[in-house]
Amino acid sequence: MSEKEYSFQTRLLHNSHKVDPETGAVSVPIQHASTFHQFDFDTYGKYDYSRSGNPTREALENVIAELEGGTRGFAFASGMAAISTALMLLSQGDHLLISDDVYGGTFRMVTQVLERMGIDHTFVDTSDIHAVECAIRPNTKVIYIETPSNPLLKVTNIREIVGLAKAYHILTFVDNTFLSPALQRPLELGADVVLHSATKFIGGHSDVVAGLAVVKDAELAEQLGFLQNAFGSILGVQDSWLVLRGLKTLQVRMKQSAESAQIVADYLDQHSAVEKVYYPGLSKHPGYEAHHAQADSGGAVLSFTLKDEEAVRQFVSKVEIPVFSVSLGAVESILSYPAKMSHAAMPREEREKRGITDSLLRLSVGLESPEDLIKDFEAALVERSLEVPK
Repeated sequence: MSEKEYSFQTRLLHNSHKVDPETGAVSVPIQHASTFHQFDFDTYGKYDYSRSGNPTREALENVIAELEGGTRGFAFASGMAAISTALMLLSQGDHLLISDDVYGGTFRMVTQVLERMGIDHTFVDTSDIHAVECAIRPNTKVIYIETPSNPLLKVTNIREIVGLAKAYHILTFVDNTFLSPALQRPLELGADVVLHSATKFIGGHSDVVAGLAVVKDAELAEQLGFLQNAFGSILGVQDSWLVLRGLKTLQVRMKQSAESAQIVADYLDQHSAVEKVYYPGLSKHPGYEAHHAQADSGGAVLSFTLKDEEAVRQFVSKVEIPVFSVSLGAVESILSYPAKMSHAAMPREEREKRGITDSLLRLSVGLESPEDLIKDFEAALVERSLEVPK
């Protein structure tokens, strides 16, 4: 049985970097060298300078490419470094179509950097394939989607977008941070580039900042590799090793967190103090069928709204288990306030137009007992439950 025939869970451990071929070590060696001696004046070795290539970083890049089903992977200093470098595949005069409900850092990059460089953009509801097609221009080069989106968990049908993009000779980029390759593999659905903030579920322990990109087409991979080397925003070797370690437990962490998220979402959906729950694992979610046709579960992230900002303040002041902070995808549950955290870079009117209101909270469910989380939430919500009719 070859490595390619193993299940995803097994391939996390048994892949091309299972053991070090030189020593048999079952952990990838950390190669701190910044430069490499060349033994021949005319013929240089594989490595010369660590910005251009490092064995430890390359191990991570190889593994994520294998797991996502791509030809080549790239490791960056952050998720935004991966996203920004991939967007540099665009040139002046090009047009980008992008999900309207998108991470605040991506919004900032598109509106304040790409625009200054003469790269135009249109935000569109990518869950509406007709709206996407209507927004395509002759100079549209990339359709960029998040699915599920951040923070409203909107679902975009990847196969539909890919089919449309190919008909117009457009590339499809997918931010797969919320699900990771454990639950969704966009390249297998025809996407051209998949992107991750590996800080989140792939790293999984709130101890590393990293970004990953994986490309299907070899020629496109060469172009992205050139940009990675040119910009130099590469992931350091120590952090590369931490991400490799996190990957080994990705499947079991995602499975547990997603199962718990479903339980918590069902609870919140029935609570009188909660006005709305955004989670693709709920059958009433408008993208439920499309999501489950392309992903293995609802995932570990959900969002919900309370009555108003004051209700949010009270809830946050009372809950004890979740960390109240930016980020997501860790072993501990993380409660975030998008209006002032992940989407603070988005002007208020743009946030509210998208439904990212001051009453919205985002929850990344960790590895705690879901029953304990529910007890914690029940105690924090009880004072509002009689005041907010559903």
